[in-house]
Amino acid sequence: MIKTNNENDWNNWRWQLQNRITSLEELREYIHLTNEEIKYFKDVSEEYPFAVTPYYLSLVKDPKDLKDPIRLQIVPSLLEIDPVAQKNSHPNALNEEGFIKGLTHRYEDRALISVTSYCGVYCRHCMRKRIFKEGTHAIPKELLDIYFDYIKSHKNIKDVLISGGDPLTLDNERLKYILDNLSSIEHLEVIRIGSRVIVTLPQRLYDEDLLDILSKYDKLWINTHFNHPNEITKESKEAVLRLLKAGIPVNNQAVLLKDVNDEKETILELMRKLLSIKVKPQYLFHCDPITGAIHFKTSIEKGLEIMDYLRGRLSGFGIPTYAIDLPGGKGKVPLTPSHFKKLGNGYEFIAFDKSVVIIEE
Repeated sequence: MIKTNNENDWNNWRWQLQNRITSLEELREYIHLTNEEIKYFKDVSEEYPFAVTPYYLSLVKDPKDLKDPIRLQIVPSLLEIDPVAQKNSHPNALNEEGFIKGLTHRYEDRALISVTSYCGVYCRHCMRKRIFKEGTHAIPKELLDIYFDYIKSHKNIKDVLISGGDPLTLDNERLKYILDNLSSIEHLEVIRIGSRVIVTLPQRLYDEDLLDILSKYDKLWINTHFNHPNEITKESKEAVLRLLKAGIPVNNQAVLLKDVNDEKETILELMRKLLSIKVKPQYLFHCDPITGAIHFKTSIEKGLEIMDYLRGRLSGFGIPTYAIDLPGGKGKVPLTPSHFKKLGNGYEFIAFDKSVVIIEE
């Protein structure tokens, strides 16, 4: 796929970013594209930028397989700008923008700050596709300081999520500035970084200086975003291991995506592989109705079917919460299969083997 004779280059995150594939001509060197993809590449990528690291593109197993799960997440599709395919969607369906740009305070005890609009890979299903049209930039320190002041003045905030874009694509100095300021806020109990570099640019976590910085914050967690078993590689495993050795736990928040991972066996394999590299499955999100990404949406019934399939086949701590993020900023709601019903004098339960058990009160 993507080759370099220098292993040090391949394992260098800066080399990976400097050699991102960003054009139709480059992409055609590595994978087969359909006539439609070629015809509309310019139109789609002008609306929603295209970029992929050599590493993540190398995870496409067959350059001719149009249904490869990695390919589906990176190749621009006409569906992204098709008005019919994007019906009933909204660019900011979750109403993330507050009165301070880049800061979302939806839940009483939690806040989100967006610190960059840059990502190593622009995932086609991204819930924040709207921000990539604004160009790539890191949030200036003046605005970061406004975020910190807001959080300091709201003592009910106990948990802050650092998001973007991808925060771990920032330079070490800027990351340290953000983490130092947040860590100094006494009422904060948890600091989370939402990042997909473990999946798309694991070499970022080979940076010993970065790991040394991250290891100094005892409130710190990482939320990452594996969607398919093929994304779990020796490189991503190494990235996770380095974070764990630095004392930083890692949770996973997958998204249920049509044709990418909406088969029950695929999700089961994903959860098992996550546990094998010591990543805790936290969420399986129902795909948001975001303009440019709604064509990845499955039915809720499909998700419930998958969740029901996991029961009895996977240890409880490996089963994620299937959840939908309600439009309009109404928050996350767990979606669960119904395994019991109330009877007149007790309950009827459906066991994992589908047998019925009645327990009297």
